[in-house]
Formats: sequence, structure tokens, C-alpha cells
Amino acid sequence: MKKILGKMKFPFYGIIISLIISCNNSFLNENLTTQRSIDYYKTNQGIQDLIVGTYYQVLCTPFNGEWMYCNTDYGTDEFHVGGDPSNSMWNNYDNRLGSIVTTVNSNTVSASALWDNLYTGIGDANLIIDNALNSNLISQDVRNLALGSGYFFRAYNYLRLVTQYGAVPLKLKPSNTVELEFVRDSPNVIYNQIISDLRQAYNLLPTNPTYPGGLTKDAAAHYLAKAYLYRASEINDAWNSSTKQNDLDSVIILANQVIANHPLAKNFSDLWAYTKPDGPNETLPEIILSAQFTNNPSTPGINTQHLYFISKYDDLPFMQRDLTGDRPYSRLSPTYYIFEVYDLVNDSRFWKSFKTKDRLNNASGGYYVNGDLGIMYIINHPGDNRFPNRVMSNTVIYSKTGKTIPTVFVAYPTNYSGSGAFYQDYVRFPSLSKYIDGSRRSINDVTGFRDVILARSAETYLMAAEAEIKLHNYQEALNYINPVRQRAAWKDGEDREAYVDGGGAYPSSPLNQNPNLNSYIPENSYYESNNISVTTSASDLTVTDIHHLPAQDEAIIAKLGYTSDYDRMMCFLLDERTRELAGEFHRWETLSRTETLVKRVKAFNPDAAPYIQEYHKLRPIPQTFLDGIQKNGKALTSDEKQAMQNPGY
Repeated sequence: MKKILGKMKFPFYGIIISLIISCNNSFLNENLTTQRSIDYYKTNQGIQDLIVGTYYQVLCTPFNGEWMYCNTDYGTDEFHVGGDPSNSMWNNYDNRLGSIVTTVNSNTVSASALWDNLYTGIGDANLIIDNALNSNLISQDVRNLALGSGYFFRAYNYLRLVTQYGAVPLKLKPSNTVELEFVRDSPNVIYNQIISDLRQAYNLLPTNPTYPGGLTKDAAAHYLAKAYLYRASEINDAWNSSTKQNDLDSVIILANQVIANHPLAKNFSDLWAYTKPDGPNETLPEIILSAQFTNNPSTPGINTQHLYFISKYDDLPFMQRDLTGDRPYSRLSPTYYIFEVYDLVNDSRFWKSFKTKDRLNNASGGYYVNGDLGIMYIINHPGDNRFPNRVMSNTVIYSKTGKTIPTVFVAYPTNYSGSGAFYQDYVRFPSLSKYIDGSRRSINDVTGFRDVILARSAETYLMAAEAEIKLHNYQEALNYINPVRQRAAWKDGEDREAYVDGGGAYPSSPLNQNPNLNSYIPENSYYESNNISVTTSASDLTVTDIHHLPAQDEAIIAKLGYTSDYDRMMCFLLDERTRELAGEFHRWETLSRTETLVKRVKAFNPDAAPYIQEYHKLRPIPQTFLDGIQKNGKALTSDEKQAMQNPGY
């Protein structure tokens, strides 16, 4: 897809079709020879360009801006508001979140941002399908690719819509006139269409991509399995009994097909070892589908997700902003659930997902020099008496230099009994490092070039495990969970303090920043946090008995009050999804569809706990949509708008 995008003379930012009313004035009767008509999309080249434009609109546009994390990561058990509250209503569920979102500043995400983007993508997909079906100028191989792509894009967007909003209008034809009358179709109808579209996409798409990053049969299979799983989820239990058994069986069959073709990366850190745009970590077999970005200036697409998960570091002693530390917008801070859910001794994934150390990069002479350890986060356990304060300044010794560390932040200081020491300073937290991008053109550049992984086979394993749990096949579920956990365990001889993130891509940046002035350090605080002797022996995370789950999970199960085998195993599965997929834009939809959102948010998200209600498991229908549509040729009345709105808003 990157190569295809690079060939486009005029990038598509969503295909917008306007109804143009002509005038009879003679001076307007001109022949515009530089603009293509809609008939261009009925040709081989035209419909392929349309596929590319729709690919960008559907898969890439969501990552240029803040609304993706607002709708998927905020307001969950995993993340809450960091240092910037521009979009705090999306996390807190307070009275500023509704069909109109109260604007804090220009960064605030509107209620309609997601809705509008998804329906734009659906319009583009409908145009692809319509032209592919009705043009006699398109070759059969291009027609198959176009139809497979169109069906996939439409289903992908409707899956996002139904999981966010429930009932939504179903639109299956492109518009060539102004349309103002719409009704909301039930989730049952929407899921039927999603599954039909994905089945057709599966039959039509190629086994191997026809261009780098292109859609494949396995991408369709992964999302078809996801659609079946979502339809069989608890939020739909009022109507899904007749399809549930078949749906769950289908999840397992499809998942097995995808897993066979997409082996897990050998090391979890391989996924995040970004060294340059279009580098080797972006083509790992584990990756099923990604939103493609590149530093080629002729291609469209801006990935800004590197900005939002980063804590403030550049205002601390002897520190300054640099390319490798990224630009810290400080939007999302991990909750203490994140620290509680990992086995911090035996599970490598926390240490490979979160940044816990920064090198000092702004020394002015004297005791400290550039390259010394400047910042460290201690992720320890309650009862640890080594650190009397949550912020330790110039008192903790770094063993490799014998010098004190200017700033150390401690998760659990001595005798601390609050909800979490980091909550006292929302700009200080270990940064999720999955999107850090040191390849950018300048220190303050918001344009990132990393791909965003949309689907990988580790999630496919966990989808199959969830299907087995829903079928009450608990031991079989472990057969899918354990390979993911075994990959996460430390390997024999592995350096447990080794760390990598995308800051290490700075040599590929045209900035040519001095390595001595970079804050990136390929090291974590594993040993300082766990206070154990250095070891390189293998760890074992295999679970064999559903009645004796890992200690971290048993503690969370007890906190949430679960007792049945089903609830315990679902809790374990949701915990495992966090350990593997934290911050990968799945969490809100996962908790909503399994009807665990409210309980988990109340237990683990301190900002949202006082406000979240059961009705928050669906989003508000945007007021802009309700105000813009009609019934029987007239604008909706207030009562009609309220009847079309989701309950509670």
C-alpha cells in the first residue's frame, strides 16, 4: 500500500461527492478538462485509485488526531487522563459527554468525529462496490479485488459503528442525490450485513497481498471471526441465542486458519523494535493488517499516536525535549490496574511495553554528564519499604555509575495507602512505548511514520480462547492462551533489563541529532523495581488449572467479586488481553460488548468511577446527525430526536 500511495498524484482524503446545480449563464458553460468525472471510477485504473483512497480513509485517517484513543482507550480500566485534560470527558463520563461534547479547547474531540469518519468510509466502500458491479470496463481480476476490498471496508466500518453505537442506519448504495431520511437498523440487521460482507470479502480477496500492506483473505477471516465473536457477546444476549453456537464454532475455525498462516513473533519486543520507516518490524508474519504510513513525502497520511501516551520528561532536572523521547502530549496515563495485572517478575510484556528510564540529556557540567540516568520509574509492589517518598530526588543510586539519579518516581512508596502515588501528579507515569517514533523530521514534528498494527495473530489466539470460554470449554481455552503467555515469558539467557522502543529509530531521521543529547536508553527498571538478584534463567507462564490462575488474576477476580468458572475465566481472558494488547485501540469495545465496562471502570479508573453508568456502554448518537435528518420531509421534533437517541443521553 505504501508503494501504491506513493504513485498517486492527488491523494484521496475521503471521496466526497457533491451535488452540483448548474447555471444557464453562458459564461459558466466551460469544459473543465483537468478534473475527472465519476466515470473514471468505472475504469481499471480509476477503481484501483478509489481502493487506495478508501484504504487511507478507512484505515489511516483515524490515527491522525485524538478521536481514536478517545473512543477506544479512554474510559477503560487500562488508561485514564494524563497531564492534559482536553478530552477528559471521554474518560470521565461526566456531564460534558453527550450528543454534543463540551469543548475545552481546539484539541477536544467532537461527538461526531468517529461517526462522520466511519460513514465517509462506508460511502467510499459503497462507491467501490457499485462501480465494480456495474462497469463493463473493469477486468475480472481487478473487479474481484475491488469487490473484496469494498465489502471489507464496509464491514470494517459497520463493525466499529455497531460496537460503539448499537443500532445505526444501514446504507448500502452510494448517494447521487441529497438524502435526509434515515432510521436506525437493529444490531441484528447490522451484524447480518457485516458477516455477509466479510464472507464475500473472504471469497474474493487474494491469499497474498497484491501490494505491500494490502488486504488479504486472512485479514477478512480475522475480522469475520471478530464479527461472529462480537455478535455472540453478552451485550447482544437479548437476541443472539439462535446464532450463538454457530458463531462461536465459526470463530474457532477461522482463528485456526489465520493462526496457521501468521506465527507469533519470536520475541514480544520484536513487534515494537521500530528502527526506520518501512523497517523489518512492520512486516513480521504475526501482523495481519496494519494502517500503513511512510516518510515518502508524496504519500498521504499522518500518524500522530506517538504524541499521546508519553509522559512529561522535558521539564525535569537536567532534561530537555529530544527526538527520541518524543513530544509529550501526556494525554493517557496507565491506571494502577496496569501495574497489578502483570507478573512483573516473570512476564516480560510490561517491561517491553512501557518506558521506565530516560537518559539525562541536558547536563551543564559538574556532577552529572549527558548519558547518566536521568529519570527512573519504580514499578514495585505494596509493602515495599525501600522508598519513603513517591518522588525521590538525588537519593537513589544507579548501580552502573554509582551516581544518584536526579528524579525517581515510585509506584508504591513506604506505607503508602492511597489509590496510587502517580495519581498525585498526572503528568508523571511510565509511557506506553508502542508508538514512539524517533524517525520524525524534527523534535517537535507531529507527523509520525510508524505503521499502526490493526490486527495480529496474538489477538486471534485470544479471540479463539474467548469463544472456547463462551462455549464453557475452559481447558480448551487455555490451549489458545498459553502460546501467547509462553511467548511473553523470559527466555533462557535473555537480558531482563534490555529494552527497545521507536526512539531508537533516530539515526533514520534527517535531523541527525547528536546521540549524546538523546534521552533514549535501551534499558528498563526491571531489577530496581523488583529488587531481585540478576538472573537470566527462563520463566514459565503456562497455566494448567483453571481453578488456580496466576496470583495477579486471582487478586483481580477477588476484587471484582467473581466466583463462577465462567466469570473467572472471562476475567482471566480480559486480563490477558490487557497484558498482550494494552493501548492497541481495542479495550473500550471489548469491555462494552462483554458488559464488563462499568464494573472494571469503577474498580480501576479513579476519574471515571464516580460517573460511569450502565448506559455508557453505548455512545451518544451525535446531535449533528439528529439535527440534519428528516422524517416525511420535515426536521425531526425534539421527541423524535430523543426517541432516536441511545438511552441515558
